[in-house]
Amino acid sequence: MIKKSITVTETQEAWIQTQLATGQYASDSEIVREALREKQMRMAEMERVRVALAAAEESGVSSFVKEDIRADVLAEMRGDGNL
Repeated sequence: MIKKSITVTETQEAWIQTQLATGQYASDSEIVREALREKQMRMAEMERVRVALAAAEESGVSSFVKEDIRADVLAEMRGDGNL
């Protein structure tokens, strides 16, 4: 692993310490890595939704609403092991 030095706000540090106090995490690095993984997953989901919406717009009129598309994308991501 690569070591990094980061700066957080006092509020973020308080939240990190609260998370550590739960005993669910062994270190602040573990918390930051999990937060980054969650952010990566959200960004990947958003990109897949954007691609699906763009494809839908290019294909013309659709009976699907954005909630249907999002649900389909989430199901596909779960099936791929990405969620």
